[in-house]
Amino acid sequence: MTVEQLSQVDKGFLEQMEEAGRRYTSRAGERDGHLEALNQHGILYADTRERVNSRLNRLGIDWAMAAAIEQTPATATTGTSLDLDPELVSTDLLTLERFMGRNDLIGIDYLEGGFLAARSVGRITVRSPGASHQGTGFLVSPSLLMTNNHVLASAEEAAAGVIEFNFQAGLDGQPLVPVVFPLDPQSFFVTHRDLDFTVVAVSDRSRDGQPLAAFGRLPLKEAQGKAVIGELVNIIQHPNGEPKQLALRDNQIVDVLDDFVHYSADTAHGSSGAPVFNDQWEVVALHHAGAPRKDRDGNVLAVDGTRWHPSMGEHRVDWKANEGVRVSRILGMIQQFSLSGGAAALRAELFAAGSSLHPVEAAPPTVVTNRTNGAAPRSVTLDGSGEQHATTGSVRWSVPLHISVSLDDDALHPRVESPAAGPAQQAITPSYVGLPAGIGSIDGQSPAARDLAAAMVNLAAFRGRPYFDEAEDLMARDAYYAGIHVGNPTSLRLALTEHLESTHQRRPSYKPMRLLYPWVDLHPDEKLHSIYSDKGFTPQELMEADAAVEAARIGRWQEFMLHESAPGREAIEAELALLEASLPFNCEHVVPQSWFDQKEPMRGDLHHLFACESTCNSFRGNIPYFDFPDFNEVIQHDCGRRDPGKFEPFKGKGPVARATLYFLLRYPRKIGDEARELQRTGLETLLNWHRDHPVGIYEQHRNAAIAEMQGNRNPLIDHPEWAEEIDFAGAWP
Repeated sequence: MTVEQLSQVDKGFLEQMEEAGRRYTSRAGERDGHLEALNQHGILYADTRERVNSRLNRLGIDWAMAAAIEQTPATATTGTSLDLDPELVSTDLLTLERFMGRNDLIGIDYLEGGFLAARSVGRITVRSPGASHQGTGFLVSPSLLMTNNHVLASAEEAAAGVIEFNFQAGLDGQPLVPVVFPLDPQSFFVTHRDLDFTVVAVSDRSRDGQPLAAFGRLPLKEAQGKAVIGELVNIIQHPNGEPKQLALRDNQIVDVLDDFVHYSADTAHGSSGAPVFNDQWEVVALHHAGAPRKDRDGNVLAVDGTRWHPSMGEHRVDWKANEGVRVSRILGMIQQFSLSGGAAALRAELFAAGSSLHPVEAAPPTVVTNRTNGAAPRSVTLDGSGEQHATTGSVRWSVPLHISVSLDDDALHPRVESPAAGPAQQAITPSYVGLPAGIGSIDGQSPAARDLAAAMVNLAAFRGRPYFDEAEDLMARDAYYAGIHVGNPTSLRLALTEHLESTHQRRPSYKPMRLLYPWVDLHPDEKLHSIYSDKGFTPQELMEADAAVEAARIGRWQEFMLHESAPGREAIEAELALLEASLPFNCEHVVPQSWFDQKEPMRGDLHHLFACESTCNSFRGNIPYFDFPDFNEVIQHDCGRRDPGKFEPFKGKGPVARATLYFLLRYPRKIGDEARELQRTGLETLLNWHRDHPVGIYEQHRNAAIAEMQGNRNPLIDHPEWAEEIDFAGAWP
C-alpha cells in the first residue's frame, strides 16, 4: 500500500500491525511446540488431529497411504519415494508426498491453477482530495470483491475507488492494458475492523465495456481442512501498488489461531488485501498485516535496518512473520450482518460461489494487444446507462454438480443371495465387470475409480513389508501402556477409555476399500478371509467389488435425485440408508452402524471393521451375538446361525469378541440403550469367546497395522489377561 501522507489509512494499518505483533509474540510457546513437532515428526503431527484429518479428507487422501510413506526414508525426492510400478503412481499419491515434504516436484497443473487464480486479483486505488492509497483485492463472487478494512474502511472511501485487473506484464515482458472497474458500495458494502476485511460490489462493466465475469472469481469455502501447520502457501499481490507479483510456496504456516493464521517467509511477504492460497489454489486467508521487527526502543524497523515510517510503504517493513485472517471466520462474520433486498441476494450469491467444486472459477478473456505504459486509456468513460450488456467470450461458470450415469438394469438392481439360499460363494458385486465409463464423473474422474486406484497404490506400497515384527511390536506395546495400572477394575476401565480416546489421533472416515483391504485385514496367506465364513479372497477381488458397489450407489442416487426435485432431509437420509442396505460393501462392522447412528469416528474405526462378503453381512444384519448350545449340530448358513434377535458366527468368534470389547472401552455408553442392541447379558458370551479363541498372529498384525494408521491399540489383543480385570459392565448406559 502506497501512502502519500499520514492519514486514517495509515492509522488503521499501524493498529492492525501492532495487534498482529502482539498476537505473534503471545503465541511464542505454542509456535515453538508446533515447529518442534514439525521437525521431529512431520506435518501430519504438527497441527491438531481434527485439522489434519480434515485436510487429508479434503485432499482425498487416506491414512493407509500416509502410513506407507512414513515407512520410507524421510528425504525429499524427485518423484515418488515408494517403490511402485509407474502405472500405479497417481496424482493423489504425489499430492500426499508433496504435502509430507517427500517430493520436491510440483504437478504441471499447479501453474495453470495459479494463472487462473491470478486473473481474479487486482489493484485497488482510492483517490480523494489531497490523498490516495492502493492495496490488493480479489473477486470472490460474480459481483463482489474482498480486501482489508484498512484499505477500504467506509462506503464513502469505496465510492472513490476502482480495481484494475491485468496490471501486470505479459509473456513478452511488456505491460498489459489494465482493465478498470469502478466499485459499487451502494449495491453492497460490509466491513469489519477487528477481522480487517471489507467486501464490496464491483460494477459489472469496466470503463471500456469489458465484462467483470471475464475475470472469474476465487470462491470462499467455509469447509475446514484447507491448510494445516507446516504447509506452504502462495500469495498473489500488488506490493506497494506495483504490477501483480506472486510469492510461490515461500511462506510456511507456523500457527493457527481462532481467527488468524501466521505464516513465515525468508523473503516473500504479503501485501494488504492479498489472497493467501494453498497448493490447490483455494483461498485459505486474507493477508492483512504481520509482526514487525523492532529496535530496543520499540520502533518498527525497515528492511535496511533504519527506523520505518508509514510513508515508506508496508513492503519496506522488516517483517518477522505474516498474518492472514481465516476465510472461515470471515464468512461466519458476513453471515451475521443484517442485510435485505439486493444486498442479501448478493450475499447469497457469495456463499453459492463457495459451494463450487473448483478452487478457481476463471477463463482468460481476450488479451488487449494495444500496449500502454501501464495506465488505462484516458479516452474511455464509464457507461452510465445502467443497462446490462450481453457478455461475449468464454466464461467458466460454477454449476450444480450433475452426475451422469449409464447403468444396465442388472447393475442398478444387483443380485443378492437370499440368506436361506445356501453357502456364500463370492463377494457380492453388481453384475457388470469393471466400472462403466463416466460413472459419477466429476470433471471426467470417477470417485469409484479414484478410490480403486488409491487402494491399488496402498496394496502395492505395503507389499514386501514384514507381516508382523514381534520384537518391534512388543516394544510398541510396552510403551503404549506405560502408566496403565491393573488392580481396580473400574479404574482400569476408565484409564483405558481415556487412553484409547487420547491416542486415537487419526480418525479416518469409512473407506474399507482403501484402508482395510490392502493391509490391515490381510491374513498370513496374503488373502482376506470373511470374518464369519472364513472364505478367502484376494485383496483386489474385494477392492474391485466395492468399487462396483460404490459406482452403483452413485447411479441409484442420481436416479433418486432425478425423480425427487427437492427432497427433504428425512427423504435423503432414508434413501442413503436404503442404498447402504441394498448395496453393502464387503465389510462388517462387528458393532452394527445402526447402534451408533452411523456416526464417526465409530463408523470408520478400523478396530471393529473386518472383511466379510456382503451375503454374510446381510445375513447377520444388526443382530447381537449369541451362543446357541446346539450350534455345531444346526449350522444353517456358511456365515453362522440366526434366530430372531440372535446371531452366532461360524468363524471369527475370538476376533469379533475382542473388537466388541474394544468398542465398549473406546466408546462407553454408546450402545446398549435399546433392546435390539448388545445388552449386559451378552458380556459373558463375549468373554467366553475371548477365552476359548486365543489371539493369533492375524490379530497381532491387525493391531499393529491399525496403530500405525489410527494411533491407538486394542488392549484385549495386547493383554488378553486384562479381560478378567476390567469392569466392562460400567461401559453400558
